[in-house]
Amino acid sequence: MSDRLDMTVMYAMHNRLRRELQHIAQAATRFDSDPRHIPRAGSDWEHFRGALRAHQSAEDEALWPVLRRALEGRPYDLTRLEAMEAEHAAIRSLVRAIDETAPTAPGLAPDLFAELTEALLAGLGAHLDHEEDAVFPLIQAALGEHQWDRFRRLHAQRVGPYAPQLLPWLLDGADEQTAAVVLAAVPEPARRAHLTRTAAPARSSALPFQP
Repeated sequence: MSDRLDMTVMYAMHNRLRRELQHIAQAATRFDSDPRHIPRAGSDWEHFRGALRAHQSAEDEALWPVLRRALEGRPYDLTRLEAMEAEHAAIRSLVRAIDETAPTAPGLAPDLFAELTEALLAGLGAHLDHEEDAVFPLIQAALGEHQWDRFRRLHAQRVGPYAPQLLPWLLDGADEQTAAVVLAAVPEPARRAHLTRTAAPARSSALPFQP
């Protein structure tokens, strides 16, 4: 049976975060005194951190509350939402700890940085799997089209101002069908700007994505 609600954009975001986790894991293995080798030092980390923040804040503000109301009287399912909120808080703490780590500070133990990075890799990866396995089916069963559309609009508002930086990052490695669905969901100016940019010679962005 096909899903009632189109969650392509959610899966696209999750899968892009998973791909970026692999890059972070590779960068963490090169930890040394050179700050360019620290995952938090480059624009890739800024794109990852900003996209994660926008995505999770939209869920916290516009998805979990409406889903909680729809699941009233179902205590077992409500515990799944509590788990989502707890996992979000843990992930935010890990990102903040990595962000605040000073790799060149005297006495910094490489093992500590590696421990934080490994915790993020494990925690976020497990959270994305948990959300898809346990909560996506609840969304499909309990929410109506208008409720889902309201969340999608807020999600788009969160990332909209940064679409010129976000879209190339989000669609990097995505298949053609996913890319088409994602582009169809964004405002026309952002879609047109992205298509123009991808048709031009590749160049690095001077503006990091930091919502």
